[in-house]
Amino acid sequence: MKVSVDIDCTPEEARRFLGLPDLTPVHAIYVDKLSRVAAEGVTPDVVEQMMKSWAPMGEAGMSMWRQLFDQMGNPRKA
Repeated sequence: MKVSVDIDCTPEEARRFLGLPDLTPVHAIYVDKLSRVAAEGVTPDVVEQMMKSWAPMGEAGMSMWRQLFDQMGNPRKA
């Protein structure tokens, strides 16, 4: 036997019916922050924060990334 049920509701109504949290304020904050970063461009501070979050060994890992980028930006002449 096969039973089909069609429910006509908005996403907001479905969210409330299922008891899911309203993340609209969080989404607005995220979009605002992303818009500011896009408008300001990528600054060295943003790159440093990103590398810190990716660095597996904390400050030692950050030093390794910094040294790598310094070498890429300032190649030694042979």
